[in-house]
Amino acid sequence: MYRTHTCGELRIGDAGKKVTLAGWVQRTRKFGSMTFIDLRDRYGITQLVLDGDTDLGREYVIQATGQVVKRESVNANLPTGEIEIKVESINVLNKAQTPPFTIEEVSDGGEDLRAKYRYLDLRRAPLQRALALRHRLAQEVRNYLDAQGFMEVETPYLIKSTPEGARDFVVPSRMNQGQFYALPQSPQTFKQLLMVAGYDRYFQIVRCFRDEDLRADRQPEFTQIDCEMSFVQQEDVLDTFEGMMRAMFRNALGVDIPNPLPRMSWYDAMDRYGSDKPDIRFGMEIHEISSLVKGHGFGVFDSADYVGAICVPGAAGYTRKQIDELTEWVKRPQVGAKGLIYIRMGEEGIKSSVDKFYTPEQLSEVAAAIGAKQGDLIFCLCGAKRKTQTQLGVLRIEMGNRLGLRDPKVFAPLWIVDFPLLEWDDETNRFYAMHHPFTAPKPEHMELFYSNRKEDLEKVCANAYDFVLNGNELGGGSIRIHQADVQERMFEVLGISKEDADYKFGFIINAFKYGAPPHGGLAFGFDRLCALFGGQETIRDYIAFPKNNQGRDVMIDSPSLIDREQLEELKLIVKTEK
Repeated sequence: MYRTHTCGELRIGDAGKKVTLAGWVQRTRKFGSMTFIDLRDRYGITQLVLDGDTDLGREYVIQATGQVVKRESVNANLPTGEIEIKVESINVLNKAQTPPFTIEEVSDGGEDLRAKYRYLDLRRAPLQRALALRHRLAQEVRNYLDAQGFMEVETPYLIKSTPEGARDFVVPSRMNQGQFYALPQSPQTFKQLLMVAGYDRYFQIVRCFRDEDLRADRQPEFTQIDCEMSFVQQEDVLDTFEGMMRAMFRNALGVDIPNPLPRMSWYDAMDRYGSDKPDIRFGMEIHEISSLVKGHGFGVFDSADYVGAICVPGAAGYTRKQIDELTEWVKRPQVGAKGLIYIRMGEEGIKSSVDKFYTPEQLSEVAAAIGAKQGDLIFCLCGAKRKTQTQLGVLRIEMGNRLGLRDPKVFAPLWIVDFPLLEWDDETNRFYAMHHPFTAPKPEHMELFYSNRKEDLEKVCANAYDFVLNGNELGGGSIRIHQADVQERMFEVLGISKEDADYKFGFIINAFKYGAPPHGGLAFGFDRLCALFGGQETIRDYIAFPKNNQGRDVMIDSPSLIDREQLEELKLIVKTEK
């Protein structure tokens, strides 16, 4: 055998044993007539000691046989730090070139270089811990859902394009010339069809695909924990998946989360946090101050639909330079504010950037209304209500980051409920589904749903819910439409013609006519969940082979051109821009 033990397994109780280890040479050190070798595999590092010199290079793959002995200089940072192997023989299994960056806890390689040599980066302990956490979480999901009676069912990867959400990735069909498959953005329609088929508790840890712009927490291919249940109402779904998340936190992290989890309506979340995925680990809530600041001659406030403010605790010492920098920060296109008004609660009294329009007493009324005290700093923005609240929400998160209020080791999950069912788009002059077109309206809003008045339809709430953790949406779902006439009405409201609806979704509308049960479910973003459980913002370290910000795999150089013969076989012509 190549090894009797792994490099992370041996302890002081194994002293005296003759063992064989195999792994990669992390580093070698020469001390007098002795050489010390750190041997690494994915389980850990064990120190080898041998008489004389060696020509072993970094990342050589070796097999070493020897006796476990007590280490004279204990390394308390290693689980194996009390022992070492007195080597009797070494067998070089494979030589290695010197890697382009150090295979260490903290590497000297840049992100692009490590992406090109991802298989080397994956040898590093941080990535090994990340993928081990991903594995543990996947096992927790399967164990919990299996115990709850869920069945894991695979759904197709080659499906029909239904471009109502993000852009599809399309796959040309050789056997059906001129026609294309799409890669699934989610298994939504298939899991609903499984409910129609009587498989009343389904789940799948499934790969999904979206051809959209990328960022730190988004990849063109990603993984979901996808679930669906029959004969359930919203409370049944929330209770089931609160239980799953509670088990994952407890068993993977040793953390207990509230039972039950807090719930907040979409409207409250926007009013208080300026976000439908609020980070509730810290306060700094948004307050409307329109009635307090209008009518005093400051035209910017007087003409605004809405004036909102946040109180930044302990920030009264911010300099004018720091406030000017923040003012420029909120003017960036990503935030979109036109300016920033401040009120400083300093030791010398209350001061603001609009002192000429307001007396100290009037500013004190604003401070009292939002709970500000001496030493705090108030920031105000104005404009259209939802837009301004969103801007204040972004500023709130930025100040939370700057003040160190967003501890990745603190977890504050909650449910966001009662979303608007529909979003109106002025450019296209039509409604879009806030979630997707299979989301059911709240039962008490069905009369509004069948109204033809835009104002009524804007009031309809979805029977939907999102699981939010630390300012990130980790999962979302809804009670689904299960009646064909209600589904047809939804397509009508969305401006999808009967012909289009029949072409794109006729299979599911027909299925509903054969006795579809009431059903609902949700999907969790598994990559993002793993990253947050690991205390990270970016998901890339929790995916074995991720893409970069341009959607490329620089390791295998993909996407790439294909042979002319393949194009001809598919009857495709590639046009290049001149």
